[in-house]
Amino acid sequence: MLGDLFSKLQEAQQKMQEGKQKLANITIDGEAGDGAVKVSVTGNREVKTISVNDSLLSPERKEELEDLLITALNRALQNAEKQYEEEMKGVAGGMLGGLGM
Repeated sequence: MLGDLFSKLQEAQQKMQEGKQKLANITIDGEAGDGAVKVSVTGNREVKTISVNDSLLSPERKEELEDLLITALNRALQNAEKQYEEEMKGVAGGMLGGLGM
């Protein structure tokens, strides 16, 4: 019985790792300022790219650029968090079902 439980836990751990690997290959975007700032992150919430429109690259627009970067990053990260939660919920559901609960 204990061996079976241990086996199920190992299987669940493997499924979680597979879920994280899947998320690493998903790209999620966020933008602000009507696309003037774009950010791409992975499903594991790792920032991959940041794109800034040239019109924002002047000293007098520095504060606006900073605000848009924060907004775009937060949007991308919020979307990545949702994707992460969905993936992990699927893994957790599979784990509980595999444990006979």
